[in-house]
Amino acid sequence: MRPILPSTTALRVFDAAARHLTCTGAADELFMTQGAVSKQLRNLEESLGAALFVRVNRGLVLTEAGKVYLEKVRPLLAQLAQASESLAAYSSASCTVRLRVGAIIGDRWLMSRFPAFARQYPNIEVQFASLQWRDRPDTEFDCDAQLRGWEGTMFPGLVVDYLFGRELLLLASPALLESRGGIERLEDIRRYTLLDHFTAPNAWSRLLQQHGVEPAPGQPMLRYEFYATILKAAIAGLGVALVPEIWARDELARGELVNPLACALLDANAGYYFAVPEDRPQNWAVAALREWVLAEAAATRASLPLASAAEQRHAQRR
Repeated sequence: MRPILPSTTALRVFDAAARHLTCTGAADELFMTQGAVSKQLRNLEESLGAALFVRVNRGLVLTEAGKVYLEKVRPLLAQLAQASESLAAYSSASCTVRLRVGAIIGDRWLMSRFPAFARQYPNIEVQFASLQWRDRPDTEFDCDAQLRGWEGTMFPGLVVDYLFGRELLLLASPALLESRGGIERLEDIRRYTLLDHFTAPNAWSRLLQQHGVEPAPGQPMLRYEFYATILKAAIAGLGVALVPEIWARDELARGELVNPLACALLDANAGYYFAVPEDRPQNWAVAALREWVLAEAAATRASLPLASAAEQRHAQRR
């Protein structure tokens, strides 16, 4: 049997009618017509299969069934009103979120989008702090949430959501490729200096191993702290870089760098994530920020054609 669940409107009409004992009084309180009140009461009685009132010349009289039902309904209406008022006050209260952000994800992704979040949630104040690659969340998490890159095993004690960045592009300046004979196969990178990132020291070795390519003995490698610096080094012709597609779109569009293999190379251990502590209760403001960040990240992934193709190939292999 389906449960009998009257509408809240019908229950409020019943409660008002029981207090005023007239349809006119209930109608005045609820800003309804007398006919609408009478109709709500009739529909409620029909759905319950019991008479709640006896109609008399001067108004209404509760039946025994009506008195019993009123005792059950009135506390429920009060609880529902209290819960709704509490949630409204909770959601409208000002709240501060302390967010640590990695340099490139803040500069090249978050800040251009953040005004939309600020307009949607004017009562949430987000306090930004920088996050360096040396800052390890397993030693101290002195904020409410983090937007950061990770490479390798995840740190315990955190709840993380993947955003983007697993799909890497092999990048080089056109002048460097022309001077070294180009790159037609992955094996050809043996002729070049490799530009590496401190937070992803194993990306090159994982990539070569994944494709069965042995690194050249004594192949030179330059290591940098920021992807922005790696991109500048690649533009200057200092070597070939391995960079997430999202950070190289401007340089590719300007022709300062090219992707000689014309594809993205998937590194499942890389990427950027939204992270919160597992053992810390999250308030509504952190939840709102997380939901917004994940939606923006999904739109970003969809806008990266090479990254999307790499993810599809990976899903097919699985």
